[in-house]
Amino acid sequence: MSQSDNYPADNYPEKSTTAEPGREERDPSAVWGKVDSPKEAVKAATQSRYGLMRVLATFRGWWRDDVIGQVDHEDVIAKRRDDCLMSEHYLFMTAMSAGIAVIGLLQSSTAVVIGAMLLSPLMGPIMGLGFALGITDYQWLKQSTMSLFWGSFGAVLLCSIIVFVSPITTITPEIAARTQPNLFDLLVALFSGLAGAYAMIRGRANAIVGVAIATALMPPLAVVGFGFATFNWTVFSGALLLFVTNLVTIALTAWGLSKIYGFRGSLSQRQSQFQNTMIVVVFLALAVPLGLSLRTIAWEANAQRIVREEITEEFEGSGRLAELDISFTEELIGVTATMFSPDFREDAEGDITKALEGRLGRSVNMTLAQVETGSSARDTDEAALAAARAREEQAAASARANALAGRLALIAGVPDSEVTVDTGRKRATVRALELEGASLASYRALEMRIAATEPDWVIEVLPPMGDLPRTVSFGEEGPDQEGQKALALIEWAAKRTGLPVVLSGREVEATQAAEALKESGVNARIEPGFGPLRAVWGEP
Repeated sequence: MSQSDNYPADNYPEKSTTAEPGREERDPSAVWGKVDSPKEAVKAATQSRYGLMRVLATFRGWWRDDVIGQVDHEDVIAKRRDDCLMSEHYLFMTAMSAGIAVIGLLQSSTAVVIGAMLLSPLMGPIMGLGFALGITDYQWLKQSTMSLFWGSFGAVLLCSIIVFVSPITTITPEIAARTQPNLFDLLVALFSGLAGAYAMIRGRANAIVGVAIATALMPPLAVVGFGFATFNWTVFSGALLLFVTNLVTIALTAWGLSKIYGFRGSLSQRQSQFQNTMIVVVFLALAVPLGLSLRTIAWEANAQRIVREEITEEFEGSGRLAELDISFTEELIGVTATMFSPDFREDAEGDITKALEGRLGRSVNMTLAQVETGSSARDTDEAALAAARAREEQAAASARANALAGRLALIAGVPDSEVTVDTGRKRATVRALELEGASLASYRALEMRIAATEPDWVIEVLPPMGDLPRTVSFGEEGPDQEGQKALALIEWAAKRTGLPVVLSGREVEATQAAEALKESGVNARIEPGFGPLRAVWGEP
């Protein structure tokens, strides 16, 4: 197709046959493809009165014929429609992705959360919204909206149920990271939407995996479910804003790219202008709260820098800031710091607090721990290394204690909060619930199993009231093997419950068993009787 076919001759004035003095007329068709740099191309195009228009016309023709013309619009639309169907596969994969996401968030496991992103099929109906807007197919738009709504609703509901029954309801770093969206999240969604829409239009399916990870559609929904289950509306609203930001931005980006690649609808010019205006308004409506959130984050980052500066300047650079923890609220800034320095400054905490309140304009609650070190830099480094090792050991011990509490809570059938853990004395105690079919021997076996894995700890499982062994068998020289096991169980149960034991049977056997129990610290008394030795609980 020639250039004259695209643009009628009467649209252009007749060219002058004489060139202006000092200016040589050049043929743009001869210039195109022969220039050595973009600067030369622009210069060459402007040497002719109509050269720039012809360059633009050439670009438009290339885009129409070699780019848009290579796209199978019908095939793209058919595939996008299939992705929007609310099928069993879609609902099942959405539920599985939500379950994996919320477990990964509760465990603060980045790898598990990424796995949930890869499984999530929510990208399909969101992209469908954009393409449906692009071709003005409102039936398809309705179908995509319904699929997205029910998928999102089911994901939030499932995550809420999992969190509600879970013993872990703490806000982990993975959860906190999705409760404060900002303008950068909008930009990530924008670029991800461009990449995803381009991959779908051009058939680059291998790029969808990266887009799924970048947009992270499912984790914010899982955090919404967490906020709902724990009645934490700050977490709920922040995660919901992040999800809506990703959703709307990706959908509108897909709409824009579909327009660029020639997907057209049946709207009039006035309707198209109204649609474009509404889309701009939506982007601005999202940008305002996200921009304010970004402003808050920037202020907090600057405040952290100021805190470090003031603490360092107070010690005139002679010390080292080993630890710094800052918390922000609307009215108060909490600062906890540890400083290694050869000089102890009595007024350092008050001076730093006053300086920070002057610079930050908020009340500051300062807690400063000063650790005196030698005067040399080596002494300071050694003190800092020792403190770092101590913190690592403390963190490892705390993690081990938490894991132990979780295991004890599991075997006792109680929440983690019901387990008493004394890390200083290395002692862990839990009162077990009455489990169906479990005897005192069962609880003792569970305790011994846990204790075998934690030899440095004292493990105590306090059993519910249960029957003591019916008989304590004796041989010629004293309790036989089974009798010794029965006495060991009686001793364990009496120590865990704190109740006395009453022994009845043959006097010789009862006396021998009572003496053995008393030597172990058990309150045991004898009642006259006949036959095999029996043990029952006494009155407290």
